[in-house]
Amino acid sequence: MNTLSITDPHPHGPEHFDAEAFAAHTLSSPQNLAAVLDHTLLKPEATRTQVLQLCNEAAEHRFACAMINPTWVSLAAAALQGTGIPVGVVIGFPLGATLSASKHEETAHMLRHGAHDIDMVLNIGLLKSGQTADYEAIRQEIHGVVELAHAAGAIVKVILETCLLSFEEKLRASELALSAGADFLKTSTGFSTGGATADDIGLLRGIAGTRAGVKASGGIRSLADAKTMLRAGASRIGASASVKIVNELAGHTIEPTTSAPGY
Repeated sequence: MNTLSITDPHPHGPEHFDAEAFAAHTLSSPQNLAAVLDHTLLKPEATRTQVLQLCNEAAEHRFACAMINPTWVSLAAAALQGTGIPVGVVIGFPLGATLSASKHEETAHMLRHGAHDIDMVLNIGLLKSGQTADYEAIRQEIHGVVELAHAAGAIVKVILETCLLSFEEKLRASELALSAGADFLKTSTGFSTGGATADDIGLLRGIAGTRAGVKASGGIRSLADAKTMLRAGASRIGASASVKIVNELAGHTIEPTTSAPGY
């Protein structure tokens, strides 16, 4: 496991992420902001038409990815072919309590069907059980997903579900994910008791430094919300209100058709 101290992320060394500079650049134009937004539609009742609309919006605004449930990955990959916009998918979602083998198989299937961003839910129950063997099982599970994804040129974001974790558990979960090779630490599914907070983003960024990205997700529905998360240290934001957020920065007030409470 990486031995970087979680209480001293070396704020003046190579592990320092300049959140203010990143936020200033990202907020300097709607295009720059769109490039860090995962345009998201994860509600269970989402239809084919809504998924295609999400893909159209992702291509139009040049979002970081179109983030959807596994059922729709093939459809989205076909819709986005030639646009350069990746397909994102959630794995073990939203509870994280499926078998490691199931998460690995699901990941492999999604990669074959065209997914590029793999957002997997950490096994929260194992983490909270607090046993050394459970920690190693979590690390191996994440590592298995990371190996599959990286071999396919894809990336992995590990969803910690921070609203369910103590301070110490957030530290532990972050270090396990980082040691397993995760590309991003992600706060939330958007389907539990709470979403992203500035405090949690600051904590995750302090742990990650420059080793990984930090994704804020859950409850981000306005430009003000996005600004708060970026200034706290987020380098990616998941939101169903992505179109609304970029239009706010551009000075427009057009409402997105796929925006919905819950993410």
